[in-house]
Amino acid sequence: MTNEKSTCRHGCPVVTGFFEKRTSSVQYVVADPETLECAIIDPVLDFDPNSGATATTSADALLAHIEREGYRLVWLLDTHPHADHFSAAGYLRSKTGVPTAIGEKVVDVQKLWKRIYNYADTFATDGSQWDKLFGDGERFRIGNLDVEVLLTPGHTLASIAYLVGDAGFIHDTIFMPDGGTARADFPGGSARALWSSIQRIMALPDDTRLFTGHDYCPGGRKKPLWESTVKQQRVENTHLTKAKTEEEFVALRDARDRELPMPKLILHSLQVNIQGGRLPEQEENGKRYLKIPLDALEPAPWDD
Repeated sequence: MTNEKSTCRHGCPVVTGFFEKRTSSVQYVVADPETLECAIIDPVLDFDPNSGATATTSADALLAHIEREGYRLVWLLDTHPHADHFSAAGYLRSKTGVPTAIGEKVVDVQKLWKRIYNYADTFATDGSQWDKLFGDGERFRIGNLDVEVLLTPGHTLASIAYLVGDAGFIHDTIFMPDGGTARADFPGGSARALWSSIQRIMALPDDTRLFTGHDYCPGGRKKPLWESTVKQQRVENTHLTKAKTEEEFVALRDARDRELPMPKLILHSLQVNIQGGRLPEQEENGKRYLKIPLDALEPAPWDD
């Protein structure tokens, strides 16, 4: 797993990104250099769909980094219920006792996917699987660092971004400039909502550091990247430079999304991630089972 520390200016957070190669996901440890308090953002629980095996290697690497740096973990933060990997928030919560949080609109995602999975009425859709649900504009602190929550839907109904000092953790809205923007065709997604969310991010100061949730190394780029700036995205982003208006962006995004297969783990991961990163309960034989609904999403582009 690749990790890299972002340079820190006075009064700004130290950000270390950890690239998880299997799902091309980026996990973050963001720390206050003065108090050494830190948060984990979007941790990954390892999962092999071929064998059904799970592991905590990626999450444990975050904890090892925190211990080496002398940090004190105070928050476990998810930006949205992920469709391409399991969240390790549940595991880390059980191991550390540190509170978990996500955006308050997660309840809408829970209601949507409760219907898709045909869960019983006993399945809670009130967000109680997390310790804290953040509203748009809500603020909290990591040490002496002020954190603001921005509602940034489009990729999902519940997506939020965290602004920590000069750093914005923008998840699946904008990728690196050569990767463009995130898809918006999942259940509850909206290209128009994504456009509005991107405009909100682009209104931040030019030198705001932006940390994205994935990097798929487009064009055969060898090294995964995850840090850019607002100015860099405005000038270089391959989608934002082509689509100057909302209508142009929606047309571009919709056309692109029609060409993309659904993520391999979407039906696996959502049932874990709408429960705060908790795996299904063990059955009487001591095993856990995932439930995969058939014909629940758009049909696959079958070969003729």
